[in-house]
Formats: sequence, C-alpha cells, structure tokens
Amino acid sequence: MAWTVKPSATMEIPRRNEPYLSADMLSRYREVIVPRYETKLACLMPILHDVQREYGWIPPQAMEEIAAFLSIDASQVLDTASFYEEFHTHPVGEHVIAICQSIACEACGHQAIIDHVRNRLDIEPHETTDDGKFTLLALECLGSCDTAPCALVDDDRHDDLTIAAIDQVIDRLSS
Repeated sequence: MAWTVKPSATMEIPRRNEPYLSADMLSRYREVIVPRYETKLACLMPILHDVQREYGWIPPQAMEEIAAFLSIDASQVLDTASFYEEFHTHPVGEHVIAICQSIACEACGHQAIIDHVRNRLDIEPHETTDDGKFTLLALECLGSCDTAPCALVDDDRHDDLTIAAIDQVIDRLSS
C-alpha cells in the first residue's frame, strides 16, 4: 500500500453561512455533556455522535466548530472522526448498510454477503449508490459474535444474516 499525500494545509473547506453547531446544540453540550467529563477533550466523541446524528455526517466546517468549542486543534477532531469507522467524514446515502467483517463474521461467511451487496448495488465498500439511496460499509466489529454474520442497517442490527435476509432489507428500503 502506498500513502497518498493530500495538500491538507491548502485545501479549501466548503462553508455554509450558518454554523453547524446551533445555539441549542452548544447550550446542550455545555449543560449536559461537558459536566459529565473531567476534560473537554473527553467530550469529543459524544459531540461527534450528536453532530452526525443531526446531519448524517460530520462536515469539515463542523469539525472546526467542534474544535473551537472544545479548545482543541481541528486536527484532533479530524483524527478522531477519521479513525473510528462509525463516523462519516463524507456524505452517506439515505441508508447505510454496514456489514461486520470481524473474525467471527468472517468464519460465518460475511464475505459472500458483502460480495452480494456490492454486486446488487453496484458499489464498493465506502461508496454510495448514484441515486444516494445506499452506502455500503465494511466494519471491523459490531460486537455480536454469537449471532454472526451480522450487519447494522441504519440503526438496526441484523443478526444471523443471510443473502436472502439482506435482500429483504434492501427491497424494503428501496420502496
């Protein structure tokens, strides 16, 4: 694998006029999240989850706003958001299909399910269909080894997954 260097120091961040962190969100963070933790840095992940829940992903402008709120470097926010697979640093489809590829799911045939979804939706993992309906992810672990293979579709976990079962989910979400 070769590293691809990005000109991050000179990249333009798309901006919108209104902030991503609304006054209500900032107030909630100050009153609910910050008091729970010893340091502001410890608030980063709960805030990232909240922003993603609100917008479906974590835009670069929002990362800067989070960094300013927590008095940390924006690079720390990006490092955290890009490290954890459950955070989206790019827009995703209306429905996210995240198939577990842990060792237990691997032993139980997850690859056949991933391959089936790839072929059916004509996308690779971490891509979104042209119509914006589906994003396919391959995640490391969903913590359900006893029900492998499994997937997380939007916020619903699907255990003991089969090709027929994932087809039913896709059919239901397609209509």
